[in-house]
Amino acid sequence: MSIKITIRNSLNLKSVKNHVFFTNKDFQISQISKLPISEFSSFINKSLKSNKLDNQNFLSLDINASQKVILIKIKDGQRQLDIEKIGAKFYNYLKSNLYVKTNFYEQNIRSTFPNNKFFFDQFAQGLQLKSYEFNKYKSKSTEKKFYLEVLNKNKNFQFNKNKKYKSLIEGTNLTKDLVSEPGNILHPDEYAKRLLQLRKLGLKVNVFDKKKLKKLGMNALLGVGQGSIRGSYLVTLEWKGAKAKKKPLAFVGKGVCFDTGGISLKPAKFMEDMTYDMAGSAVVVGLMKNLALRKAKINAIGVVGLVENMPGGNAQRPGDIVKSYSGKTIEVLNTDAEGRLVLADALTYTEIKYKPEFIVDLATLTGAIIVSLGSEFAGLFSNNDKLSKQLFDAGQKVGERVWRMPLDRNYDKLINSKNADMQNINYVGGAGSTTAAQFLQRFILNKTPWAHLDIAGMAFSKYGGALNSEGATGFGVRLLNQLIEDYYE
Repeated sequence: MSIKITIRNSLNLKSVKNHVFFTNKDFQISQISKLPISEFSSFINKSLKSNKLDNQNFLSLDINASQKVILIKIKDGQRQLDIEKIGAKFYNYLKSNLYVKTNFYEQNIRSTFPNNKFFFDQFAQGLQLKSYEFNKYKSKSTEKKFYLEVLNKNKNFQFNKNKKYKSLIEGTNLTKDLVSEPGNILHPDEYAKRLLQLRKLGLKVNVFDKKKLKKLGMNALLGVGQGSIRGSYLVTLEWKGAKAKKKPLAFVGKGVCFDTGGISLKPAKFMEDMTYDMAGSAVVVGLMKNLALRKAKINAIGVVGLVENMPGGNAQRPGDIVKSYSGKTIEVLNTDAEGRLVLADALTYTEIKYKPEFIVDLATLTGAIIVSLGSEFAGLFSNNDKLSKQLFDAGQKVGERVWRMPLDRNYDKLINSKNADMQNINYVGGAGSTTAAQFLQRFILNKTPWAHLDIAGMAFSKYGGALNSEGATGFGVRLLNQLIEDYYE
């Protein structure tokens, strides 16, 4: 998919198939006599009196056999998310027209949103988010090309001058690209190499391989990957956009590049979906790219654990006991509860090494969260009310919603082990997502504000959503960026 958007002061009407107006609540087109399609004005106004906008807020009027006027309804007071959704809906119109040139007239935006200089950026962002496709491995190109041209005569009009929108698209699309890659391509070795390329954006990237991880004592993470011929890694990405003394914000992601379940093998049906078991790490990577591109005025740390969970002669066995980086021991009763082992070492390392203001981790951790919340909310577990509310409010703003679930010491008895400090799964049954989060909480040693987002139901969609196509959703990048913008920049 490619969408080219340009600004023009004048346009050759013969090259344009569609003319798009953003109309206000009264459906009136102001200053129409000053526009190059003034010959259509009486036709448009007559049509407005006899037609109503459809349930998609669009009205398409045929001017002749090859040209249309499309009216898009906008209302006073619409939020950025509302504007983005209108852009996403408009994509559904555009996608049926290959190589379409569309001319946007922006003068009505100024009267309806006098304080919103970035209306068109928001509209375009919704369109671009919805238009994402992953067709990298198709032998025959199916790429669609759209040309959106904004006819503008207002010197104060701004489009694409705020790095925020472009950076957010690039960060979100990187997350989607990583999640969409097949397991034979994006294995831990390749993933670690790709992250090194982000150094050119100003990120400091450090890669810890098996040898370094063993020396550090990250046996919980290493145990997950020991059945694979691929390497296991912990990768840190550092962005310094504020004073050195300012505490960083920390984001930790689960990066299981493919999850067979290990010796506790998963059923074959739908196992191919386990390529997206690294989505938590992809969100962290996409967020860090976005922060670097827009030169965010914060200090931030991204930490991802990259492994492949495979059965094999050297694979971890059910019943094995490992000593984590924290010094706590874990009895591995089920090798398919592997993400929490990766995160255990990554969380403790992040807290001890960086002493952050808070830690947010993301993981496609449990199927149980899908039973609880479906594909409408990510599960939020936290030791801090303030951070929880900030995440909830940020999610509401961008349409990436979270719902807080309980943590309580009474759940500890379900993960206590007779043979070690804890076991990695609750065999009694019930509260699968909570006991997983309760397990992770044990590796926050110094009471650092922490939140765990279980995004198992949100990272991948078979049907698509308001702002995303089917496939990888990029859920989490916009949420965390909004959290940073609203409360920490």
